[in-house]
Amino acid sequence: MYDYIKGQVTRVTPEYVVIEQQGIGYQLLTPNPFSFRRSEEMIQVYTYLHVREDAQQLMGFLDLSQRELFRKLILVSGIGPKGALAILASGEPTHVIQAIEREDESYLVKFPGVGKKTARQMILDLKGKLNELIDIEHFDFTQDEPTLFEDGQANHELEEAMLALATLGYSERELSKIRPLLKGNESLQKTDDFMKKALQLLFSGK
Repeated sequence: MYDYIKGQVTRVTPEYVVIEQQGIGYQLLTPNPFSFRRSEEMIQVYTYLHVREDAQQLMGFLDLSQRELFRKLILVSGIGPKGALAILASGEPTHVIQAIEREDESYLVKFPGVGKKTARQMILDLKGKLNELIDIEHFDFTQDEPTLFEDGQANHELEEAMLALATLGYSERELSKIRPLLKGNESLQKTDDFMKKALQLLFSGK
């Protein structure tokens, strides 16, 4: 129904972002809300409308390959929209595709909510059907803008990242193990930086 929206990012939360277009604010669920930045600049976000009996949810993706992989993932038994977003939050779609093609169950079960049965189902359903997604061109409209941080701001950004990860399905036990490693890393300042590093630690088993 909707292929993409061009507009301004007016709100970023741990669960969703708001894109305003012609006076209408579209609430978009997205893999990593903090990969967006509030700005007056126009960006293009690829969308997917998920319709249930009790709700309609609009998903947003910064590149086309994410959106297309999301559409494939939600066809797998045991993976809903929330689970598919959590998988995509971990990194590049190429990594997920390679894991499926290699039948790497040990990699796939690291995603929240994905057990051995679901990992095996992903491989059975999707292996050999995702290669065309690797060639889809990435369109990244975010900009790395310099930010001045006051004392304590990094802690605020860390807590936002922890909340976003909890929303994706990571347990408090998993997050408590990596929190000290993130808090002591002075190179991390933006929430998106904390998110990316946290996901690396979660996948490395730290």
